[in-house]
Amino acid sequence: MSNTSTQSTGPLKGIRVLDLTRILAGPTCTQLLGDYGADIIKVEKPGLGDDTRSWGPPYVTGKDGEPTAESAYYLSANRNKRSFAIDLTTEEGAKTILELAGKCDVVIENFKTGGLKKYGLDHEAMLIKYPNLVYCSITGFGQTGPNSHKPGYDLLAQAYGGIMSLTGDKNGEPMKVGVAIADVVCGLYAGTAILAALRSRDQTGLGQHIDIGLVDTQVAWLINAGTNYLCSGKATQRLGNEHPNIVPYQVFEAADGHVVVAAGNDTQYQRLCVGLGRDDLAQHPDYITNALRVANRETLVPILTSETKKHSKVKLEEILEQQGVPGGPINTLPEVLASDQVAARDMQISMDDDHAQSGKVELIGNPVKFSKTPVSYRRPPPACGQHTDEILDELLNSEP
Repeated sequence: MSNTSTQSTGPLKGIRVLDLTRILAGPTCTQLLGDYGADIIKVEKPGLGDDTRSWGPPYVTGKDGEPTAESAYYLSANRNKRSFAIDLTTEEGAKTILELAGKCDVVIENFKTGGLKKYGLDHEAMLIKYPNLVYCSITGFGQTGPNSHKPGYDLLAQAYGGIMSLTGDKNGEPMKVGVAIADVVCGLYAGTAILAALRSRDQTGLGQHIDIGLVDTQVAWLINAGTNYLCSGKATQRLGNEHPNIVPYQVFEAADGHVVVAAGNDTQYQRLCVGLGRDDLAQHPDYITNALRVANRETLVPILTSETKKHSKVKLEEILEQQGVPGGPINTLPEVLASDQVAARDMQISMDDDHAQSGKVELIGNPVKFSKTPVSYRRPPPACGQHTDEILDELLNSEP
């Protein structure tokens, strides 16, 4: 899909965000708000910009066939933004940022706790000057607590917050998730918090400070694994691709690869057995309920695996479909991005990208489908400082 729209159609049209974040958690949040129609002003250090610009390879390939200075990592979280290059550590730079904040509805930053205070750009100073401002701070451990001074990175949040203890082979080492999921989920929490604070501001006229920590949000999305421990007092052990509370709900080997089977209830389990030609397992006294299957997974799973290995991935997918059992192939990235489902849902998009001399960039689309205020893809990820003069002329009518 190619979208060349230059006008915001989303529900946040008219909202302006001053984005003092870099790396992934903050940029994920502001890209989402930008997709929803907000005007995002991305503040970057002149000549360097967001750290992730150089996090490659791969880099975007230019029209001349040579790599540009923009990494694929940077592209993943920075569309629908305007880049404003200024050194906020200088007196003049801090003054300009403070003036820009007065033209915005939201300020979001991910400096270390207290890192902006010496420049007069902390939440306390800004909310005194602009009481209707929504100011969101993203840090590793939040603004309070014994670890509030420590820096935050996705890997550290996954480690400290417990998800790595649950991920990986049962006999292997703790494993991080394959993408920076702690950063991404934190960015999503920040996005919903900002929307809630804007709603409150519209009702009361007052903004507020939002304090979000990577580790806090990581702990929040332990979800059932966390409450399993709170209820039982027993720490969940790594189960690889198995589910702690449902059997069979995991990866199974096929004759030519692997598939997933997610039999979430007793009826689906029974249908699976019938599809595999093992009606005897459907009513077996050791496996007839999910609780029994969980208790006896060590005997049941090898039996089911011996049956799935008799069939190809395509055949197993047919069996699951015919029996109404959730499951299917484990796609590689080329397979998923080439799928008709991704195409039908516009989950891969193309954007013109003349500033990078590449002609176009290929990006992952936004998953939200509004019926009346659709997301729009108005700006490709910008070059560092690309919009500085435009923003100054539009909002401040001055030089940096």
